[in-house]
Amino acid sequence: MSPTLCAVVLAAGQGSRYRHVAGADQDKLLAPCVGRDGVVRPVLEQVLLSLASVVDHVVLLTRPERYSVIELGQRYGCRVEVLESAGMGDSIAAAVTSEPEHRGWLVVLGDMPFILPETLSLLATSLDDEHICVPVYKQTQGHPVAFGRRFCLPLMALSGERGAKRLFEPGLVQEIEVDDAGVLWDIDVPEALGFKP
Repeated sequence: MSPTLCAVVLAAGQGSRYRHVAGADQDKLLAPCVGRDGVVRPVLEQVLLSLASVVDHVVLLTRPERYSVIELGQRYGCRVEVLESAGMGDSIAAAVTSEPEHRGWLVVLGDMPFILPETLSLLATSLDDEHICVPVYKQTQGHPVAFGRRFCLPLMALSGERGAKRLFEPGLVQEIEVDDAGVLWDIDVPEALGFKP
């Protein structure tokens, strides 16, 4: 086992709510977005950039027809896993199966570009082998979620639409209080690009 942390970036969803408002040809992961550093980049690029100094490896899960997402992941040095299923469980299982030799996995949603780097660092340093670390903002659990080494096989066994929340059990979840509204802010509709911390 390596003392490394692997990010699992989920980017295989259909983005139906966003497309319904913005247009069928619009991909929310590629939408221009003003990051918390004030620089405009695509939503997914903001996510990948924020991970660069926190994790050792990044696995990006997406669908075969999302060529621009695949190219962006490759540009950032991600291991890109292409799968037909948009199910969160299938994506996480595929990523951990492809990268099993880590001390933990940080499961990140590709449409959450406003998480502070300090929050990511806090999750990374708080993680141990036996626990799940979840950021909490104003008493609400958010993302990303970090899973310690003991969860390797359970993560690999996930399937379907449901994500890894089924692994949350009393005594296994460590809540990490953060002053970061970004942990609750995803891009489901175009209006959400106007982040208001």
